[in-house]
Amino acid sequence: MTERNRDFFLDRLKQHPKVSVLIIGGGINGAGLFRDLCLQGVDCLLIDKGDFASGASSAPSRLIHGGVKYLETGEFRLVAESTLERNLLLKNAPHYVQPLETVLPIHSYFGGTIASARRFFGMKAKLSDRGAVISKLGLAMYDFLGRHDRTMPRHRFAFRSKSLRSLPLLDPAIKATATYYDARVTQAERLNFELVDDGLAACERSCAINYASVERSENGVVWLRDLVTQERIAAEPDIVVNAGGAWIDRVNGALGIERKYIGATKGSHLIVGHPALHAQLRGRMVYYGSKDGRISLVYPFMDKLLIGSTDIRVDDPDAVRCEDDEVAYMLGVLREVFPGADIKASDIVFRYSGVRPLPWSDATNPGDVSRDHVIHVDRLPGTQIPVLSLVGGKWTTFRGLAESVADDALRRLGRPRNFSTRHEPIGGGRDYPRDAKARTAWIGEIAQRNAIPAARAETLLARYGTAAAAVAAFCAQAPDGPADHALTSEPGYTVREIQYLCEHEMVTRLTDLIFRRTAIAISGHLTNAVLLETSAIAAQVLGWDAVRAQREIDTTREAARERHGIVLPGAGVARENPTPNRIN
Repeated sequence: MTERNRDFFLDRLKQHPKVSVLIIGGGINGAGLFRDLCLQGVDCLLIDKGDFASGASSAPSRLIHGGVKYLETGEFRLVAESTLERNLLLKNAPHYVQPLETVLPIHSYFGGTIASARRFFGMKAKLSDRGAVISKLGLAMYDFLGRHDRTMPRHRFAFRSKSLRSLPLLDPAIKATATYYDARVTQAERLNFELVDDGLAACERSCAINYASVERSENGVVWLRDLVTQERIAAEPDIVVNAGGAWIDRVNGALGIERKYIGATKGSHLIVGHPALHAQLRGRMVYYGSKDGRISLVYPFMDKLLIGSTDIRVDDPDAVRCEDDEVAYMLGVLREVFPGADIKASDIVFRYSGVRPLPWSDATNPGDVSRDHVIHVDRLPGTQIPVLSLVGGKWTTFRGLAESVADDALRRLGRPRNFSTRHEPIGGGRDYPRDAKARTAWIGEIAQRNAIPAARAETLLARYGTAAAAVAAFCAQAPDGPADHALTSEPGYTVREIQYLCEHEMVTRLTDLIFRRTAIAISGHLTNAVLLETSAIAAQVLGWDAVRAQREIDTTREAARERHGIVLPGAGVARENPTPNRIN
């Protein structure tokens, strides 16, 4: 991981404002494009008004999937692309992207046949029952479209008695279950950051700056605002790419371009503690339809359950929260499928909500809006400088979208594509041990080299992939004090590990560390003691005085309460960056 920090890139930009490509938005699409162009040797500037992956990219269902439901609307090209990208991510990011066995409960044999046919041919129809016949046809097609670079088994069916032996808490009224395979990303925020870090390592002339916003454009100059120091900085790009997600229209407005490209919808999720259902799922996801026709899901996430999601139109992406009525809806739908599981609101340890950057549409049902992407081209006012707005897309297909946009940018710059990202490992996925024997050998070597227990080396491998070697070496050095030791408040992390993240991963605010560089909050382990202990470490590394440190603590408490339903003692009213889940 790069040792260059935010101040380094700010200083470079002030000295060299000319840049080939300015990318606005450090979510998954912006980060993926940044990496692709940097690998071609193109100098890029990536900025984000918040932290990298602080918007919708940190709030997905965490599935890397082909989108079996898109078959119902005939989006074969999207499914084929998505399944290919899923298969590639399983190979390129094996430290974070892993197979996910998925179970579909089936309540009839022929249900949904007419409704599916109507939806397939573009007619409106509510599909609340997907019977065995429809499910069989859909999964057979799904397997066929996902045949390229296949890494997982094909689908299979089981009748009621066998299904209930495997999942006793499931609704006993089912007729059968179907099982197929998709994938999940365990640490979406870290994978997003690794794309940025890969780009910086590939092109020494590129810069990435979080907490920097677009103020305006003037005669081809894009004026930026450093949201930490409030300083104005100029950038002079040849191409601008707007990857601002749900904020694309607002970013364009700041650039002097008035367009209506986005029709955003909110998706909320819950992290819930329920040991009985967690144990019964045995690593599997249950993907189920509700009576209102929506598709929902539940699967093991760390030592908890991830439950989702909603699909609600929103006008103001800065105001999204996972509201209490959404919580009631998600738990209510889950009880339809698992009537034997007593899951209560008090079991929730974390909640989050993100805004899908869908194309503007007048469709009545937000679920009918395509998840495919489209690229709109405008010009900076008074210039011929192109502004490419990336609308739509989904987490799974970020590499393919980045490749397409990078090819467009390369053509406009008159540059060739010199490097394919198709089989290029990401971050800690490089040289990742592929089988149990290689994994044991890697863990043993790191443990011996750094004089740490094998269990600790295994934890670091799961957390950082092969980049764990650098983390372990840093933790073993401890040159200015006693040997590394576990946090008192959260023994899964150590003092030196937190120091490493602060020094090497452009941590600017405490929220970056708590919500994105680590899994402390989303795993349900955020307490006041953890907050105070990690803030003290961050303050020492990053040079915060007492006033700044307290402001960071108050801001993080407020974000935990407002955004994630976590109430910590001493929660203040600080409002610095009160909307950490936004990108632009």
